[in-house]
Amino acid sequence: MGKILLKDSNTRAPKDFEKDATKKKASDILNKLDDLQNLLFAEGKHSVLVVLQGMDASGKDGVIRNVFGVLNPQGVIVKSFKAPTTEELAHDFLWRVHSHAPAKGVIQIFNRSHYEDILITRVHGWCDDDTAKKRMKAINDFENLLQEHNDTHILKFYLHISPEEQHERLQERMKDPAKMWKYNEKDFEEAKLWDDYRKVYEDCFEHCNKIPWTIVPADQNWYKEFIIASALYELLKGLDMKYPGLKRENKN
Repeated sequence: MGKILLKDSNTRAPKDFEKDATKKKASDILNKLDDLQNLLFAEGKHSVLVVLQGMDASGKDGVIRNVFGVLNPQGVIVKSFKAPTTEELAHDFLWRVHSHAPAKGVIQIFNRSHYEDILITRVHGWCDDDTAKKRMKAINDFENLLQEHNDTHILKFYLHISPEEQHERLQERMKDPAKMWKYNEKDFEEAKLWDDYRKVYEDCFEHCNKIPWTIVPADQNWYKEFIIASALYELLKGLDMKYPGLKRENKN
């Protein structure tokens, strides 16, 4: 796979995807995911980590609600990583992340993630390039640890929204009472740094790609949700999971 250039990546569905038909396919997939998640939880041999990254208003919350919200909440955990606390800053940057790695049988969702420490920190100059390179190596080692020592399967999604669609959604937060709670005046300032974010994201895709990234066109929610649901379905279906059967008491 060549270097990912976001300026060459689509933010909308291919023209041959019809909205209603795609939403129907997504609904069918979600019904199948319900059974597969139950099997994942019952067998207790694998775990899944879903990383959601993207610019503000790219629709991470919507994905969590519309894709993962239909699953059994007993086996799905969401962690949103905000600005680190004073205690977290006193430790290495992965300290606050590792405790939220998924247990076996669980789907863990990171709404923003450990990647923030090589993204927003670089854009604002809080992390220099040399430190970022060291952190990228640490991230690769961290993800490899989860894969090799806990049977964790990792899906990494970048929700690719166009600047025009982002602006429209940020404006909507100022007008729609149901979305006003999301409004943050700083979001408009961050949006002006789109080109800077694009560069650090592309660097991230290039150097943290042992587990590949999926660039998800995010201007249309119905297509974005279809892509992510499909990827999760293909992963779980390929694990060849089985129900463990009756538990036997140990009489010794």
